[in-house]
Amino acid sequence: MTLVLVVMCIVVGVMELYAGRQSKQQAAAFVRRIEELNDQVSKQNGVLTTVGERLTAELARVKSEVLPGIDSRLRATTGQIDELTTLLRQNDTYIKAQANRLHDLENQRVTLAALRRKLAELETSVRSGPPVADENPATGGRVEAALSRITDLERNGDRILELQRALTRTLEDVEDVVSDLLEFTTGELDESMSVSRNGLAPAMLSGRLWNRDPRLHDVLTDVYERCVKAHRLTVRFRTSDEERGRLRYFLTGRNSEELGGGIAALLISIGMDVTHGGPREVPADEAALQALLRAVHESSGATVQLGPLVVARTREELVCAVLTLAQSRELEDDELLWDPAGAVARLRLLPGHQVWDLTAWAAAPPAAPSS
Repeated sequence: MTLVLVVMCIVVGVMELYAGRQSKQQAAAFVRRIEELNDQVSKQNGVLTTVGERLTAELARVKSEVLPGIDSRLRATTGQIDELTTLLRQNDTYIKAQANRLHDLENQRVTLAALRRKLAELETSVRSGPPVADENPATGGRVEAALSRITDLERNGDRILELQRALTRTLEDVEDVVSDLLEFTTGELDESMSVSRNGLAPAMLSGRLWNRDPRLHDVLTDVYERCVKAHRLTVRFRTSDEERGRLRYFLTGRNSEELGGGIAALLISIGMDVTHGGPREVPADEAALQALLRAVHESSGATVQLGPLVVARTREELVCAVLTLAQSRELEDDELLWDPAGAVARLRLLPGHQVWDLTAWAAAPPAAPSS
């Protein structure tokens, strides 16, 4: 019995020693883990401190450099808007005055026509009546002179009316330009506010449109602007060179990389229609792009730029490409964006994944939409 008790005591002692050793190991591991966590927290605190210092420095730089510039730009833009608004009001007043003047001239023309009829009737009655002994021979001459004078006045009145209408059209064009400038300046103000809020300036994309056939000018312009809207872009400003038939657009709403990727996917889908064909559901942006490409194909020569997209149409080919910013700048510097043949030759030198020859696709009749 004593031996059993001794053995049990020994076993209990061994177990206590083992448990104590395990507790020490666990405590040591726990201490090491706490130290590791302390090291990580210290490192993170250091990183956060560094980031905080950088943010503080960046905020100080924005306050000292960016915000004053934005404030001065906002004030300058506001002044420009006020000036343009004043000019627009002056144009409205002048146009109304010219309209009243035109109305007066119309009334004078009617009065002159009535007077001419009366003089003609008087001349007829004088010539058809019996001769009078004391008739003055110069009466007929005075009547003829009066009729001639009235005719000259009517002719001058017609000329004045034509000049008045031309002036009215010119003033309307000026009003359109001022309205565009006002809209553009307002957009610049909105961009300045956006920059002040998030520090990011929206990208400005370039757009161009030219075709050799003047009869297609209005159609191509309408289809192009519909395509711009379908791709979620906004026309910020538009300039025109009527002598050479060139239109220049300034577009915003999406960055070049995103727009280029989307258009490239649409061109791949359109290119697959050449080989596979068959009806399919066409999204709105692709339908607008197809309409633009088919309208360009109707011309004997045209160039189109929509951000990174460049379309060139010669008498034989319809070639499209999605360019990088550097490639677009190179074509612009070489003035190839107004030269269909030169643009096609340059686009042919680009990598194959950037270029699409859609001549066969555009020449084929459109596929019927899937039901």
